[in-house]
Amino acid sequence: MKPINTFSIVARDATTGDFGIAVASKFLAVGSAVSFAEANVGAVATQAYANTTYGPRTIAALKANITLEGIHQSFSATDENYESRQYGLVDAKGNSITFTGKSCFPWAGGIAKPNLAIQGNLLAGPQVVEHMLEVYQSSTLPFPEKLLAALLAGDEAGGDKRGKQSASLLVARPEGGYGGFNDRYIDLRVDDHPLPIPELKRLLELRHVYFEKPKAENILTIDTTIAKRITKILLKSGFLKEEAFWNEASEKALRDLAGMENVEDRMLEPGQIDKIALEYLESIYK
Repeated sequence: MKPINTFSIVARDATTGDFGIAVASKFLAVGSAVSFAEANVGAVATQAYANTTYGPRTIAALKANITLEGIHQSFSATDENYESRQYGLVDAKGNSITFTGKSCFPWAGGIAKPNLAIQGNLLAGPQVVEHMLEVYQSSTLPFPEKLLAALLAGDEAGGDKRGKQSASLLVARPEGGYGGFNDRYIDLRVDDHPLPIPELKRLLELRHVYFEKPKAENILTIDTTIAKRITKILLKSGFLKEEAFWNEASEKALRDLAGMENVEDRMLEPGQIDKIALEYLESIYK
């Protein structure tokens, strides 16, 4: 096995109850092996010589009302390579555990706080997890951005001593996934990139554009000025063949373009447009 030498943050948003895991490593597709979460239940990061059964086992045990301490003891008792493991656990009550086995490559360690577990191995030093904690606790950003801010802080403090390769962000929310059919509110991965955390941040911003609903403060009336901006986009995209005052053909062209560019969820009543959708389309059709 190749060790997943990495740093991660596992957290529960005390306000919403959302669970999140952000992780980065010099390891291909780190999110595919490390991160496990289920809405209203708990979240797990399993790393170092990761035992990927720890994720499903933790979720199943929490559903059976077994405590984190009981889960922690079970891993110790049943895994002969336990001292090569590292993990962070958080449950729906905000209880948390971080564990670093004695055989993990230095520097290795973690910090557990209510609703929070931060850990890493083969790191530049303890300042990595310490800086992650400081940034996370002081941040006023929304929960997903807060997790990424902590991850970036760890990277800036030295991160994985071997370098950078992949990062991921998983946030579980009841019915938060596409169409409300599952709890994967956010599930983004950068599997192989020279700057994985900034790239993950870009993907999160794009995810908000595609899937978030318009906010009231961003709803614009399509007046003469806005109509000219949209018409310019539609002409450049080829969805409108000739310039004209805003009409039914313009509305149809806008909705057709929105469907092609995946911002149809931001479309509003005729005569209105979401500011975020407008600015996104303008960034494409400059």
